[in-house]
Amino acid sequence: MIGIGRVNDITAETPPSPTPFHDLDEYISLPRAAGLTLSPDGRRLVTAVATMNADKTRYVTALWDVDPDGSRPARRLTRSAKGESGAAFLPDGSLLFCSARPDPSASDDDEVPLLWMLPVDGGEARVVARRPGGVGGVVVARDSGTVVVSSSTYPSSSDAEAEAAKRKERKEKKVSAILHESYPVRYWDSDLGPDLPRLFAGQLSDGEDEFAEPTVELTDLTPDAGRALERGDHDISADGRTIVSTWNVPHAAGLRRSLVVIDTNTGERRMLVDEPAYEYGAPRLSPDGTMVAAVRERMTTPHDPGDQVLVVVSVADGTVRELAPDWDRWPAGAPSWTPDGSALIVVADENGRAPVFRVEIDTGAVTRLTADDYAYFDVSVSPDGRYVYAMRTSYLEPMTPVRLAADVADQTSHRLLGPVPAPRLPGRLEEVETVATDGTRVRAWLALPDDTSPANPAPLLLWIHGGPLNSWNAWSWRWNPWIMAAQGYAVLLPDPALSTGYGREFIKRGWGAWGKAPFTDLMAITDVTVARDDIDHNRTAAMGGSFGGYMANWVAGHTDRFDAIVTHASLWALDQFGATTDAAWYWLREMTPQMARDNSPHHSVDKIETPMLVIHGDKDYRVPIGEALRLWYELASHSVSNDGEMPHKFLYFPDENHWVLTPQHAKVWYQTVAAFLGHHVLGKDWEPPAILR
Repeated sequence: MIGIGRVNDITAETPPSPTPFHDLDEYISLPRAAGLTLSPDGRRLVTAVATMNADKTRYVTALWDVDPDGSRPARRLTRSAKGESGAAFLPDGSLLFCSARPDPSASDDDEVPLLWMLPVDGGEARVVARRPGGVGGVVVARDSGTVVVSSSTYPSSSDAEAEAAKRKERKEKKVSAILHESYPVRYWDSDLGPDLPRLFAGQLSDGEDEFAEPTVELTDLTPDAGRALERGDHDISADGRTIVSTWNVPHAAGLRRSLVVIDTNTGERRMLVDEPAYEYGAPRLSPDGTMVAAVRERMTTPHDPGDQVLVVVSVADGTVRELAPDWDRWPAGAPSWTPDGSALIVVADENGRAPVFRVEIDTGAVTRLTADDYAYFDVSVSPDGRYVYAMRTSYLEPMTPVRLAADVADQTSHRLLGPVPAPRLPGRLEEVETVATDGTRVRAWLALPDDTSPANPAPLLLWIHGGPLNSWNAWSWRWNPWIMAAQGYAVLLPDPALSTGYGREFIKRGWGAWGKAPFTDLMAITDVTVARDDIDHNRTAAMGGSFGGYMANWVAGHTDRFDAIVTHASLWALDQFGATTDAAWYWLREMTPQMARDNSPHHSVDKIETPMLVIHGDKDYRVPIGEALRLWYELASHSVSNDGEMPHKFLYFPDENHWVLTPQHAKVWYQTVAAFLGHHVLGKDWEPPAILR
């Protein structure tokens, strides 16, 4: 067991007092910060903060200004019932953002996101661009100010008027049908089509007279894109002449991401790199526009988990060069260039954290910049190259803006005056590790209630992460261990085989064999945890979502050591799942039919004795609802007594997706989980949420 330096600082010496985690209404009302955008001159940072609306039924996001020097308190910039997102700065410091708030200069409510501008010298925000299908994906050329946005558009529309007419016709005739002529047809929780993304570009121009509002006249650069830009990512050069974007090409009854460059003046497009064995993501143009940094992913096979490496690509001829090919870490998110183009600043999972790294362009040398216990997101570099700004988080605090030196190894980042204070926690965090049967180190975080001690041991709740290519290293509002710690549980957050941040061989241990090393790793780390004298080994439960739900199902069929199991958005019958998920072509690369049979939990349904709580949303297209329906039926078939009763429960959300996002549904989720575990682990009466009874 390894302690974390900061933990003792949050452990109260006086009797514990209630925290927001003791009251779900207070918890779901906590503001949540996310995202970070740096102005071209380096003098302003903007982050987004989500808070609940007046009737507490959804979250609304506002933009806040953060001082990069850390001396001024954060200041709110926007306020509307619709919320704002997609912040991007113009060269003069004016702020662009997307919002579906009503346009006061228009007679109708567009009900789609428009492009707004907040002037640098103050004043009201104003609409500068609109599209019938809304706008998003805003990027701005650092020097020229050229603006690029994406907008969903019907393939038959040649201009905005035709697009508006098509939308009006479908709306008035209540037509929602979609004719598909290729695969895929869905993504996550949305239907794909009939409109498809295109890229548009334009310059902010002044009005014809002193009273006219400035506008961005958008030009369609990709009228023939079809499905090529679905879920795409793009960037623009500082001079505004060149766009680089991911570009989907047909591949094995699915899509594969390549890279294209587009001339913003002519719309001319050419394929920059297209390799059948690889996919490309997160392209970012160098400061001088001659190179593209990207993440290249080698395609997986049932016997090979592939690989992810940083590359630089020549804009002139598409030559690809790997950076740090021997670095056994997978970049997460988009790289950020230093202003002189000499290095990339990237984040990668590592050992239950996600540090910031600096990778030199010429040599590929890698320097870890942060050596603390945090995970970092949204990195950007100051114009003078001295500082890196990022959002920082861990299981000790939610997202908050920070600053660190751009060239100092193994430092602790400096917290800025962000808009959201960290909530007080109801416990402490420790680190647990063990050695698996094959000699591999397996580690986990352990969240312990304040009053846990050998005299007062806590019941154990094993949480299994999703992915499976993932790591328990960052704060989550949806799966927050402190809510369960507030109810007295010790929550174990392990990284078993298939987890990221431990090298490619660690992933390979569980590749194509989900029921083997991932399962035995979980049991090994559970064994060493329940052996502690401050853990009650007689009261234990397990739960997980997505792949974690798969593992929860596998655990249920292969051990009876737990008192209760919660399985959320879980894979149950792998033969059924493969062709019904939203990306079936990827699943075909994951396992052979024999692997799927060998690792499918549904074959062990007759061995399940542990009470299970099944949770699923009907808008989940990643793990379709059929998995839960089949699991529920097969549980019932093997456990219903003569009087029709069984120990299992099924919590169903008709309007939620793979996650449960709306505030009141999240509250119901936690209430039901707590009631189920309280009944089976703590011996309480079964009392589901009153709103469900």
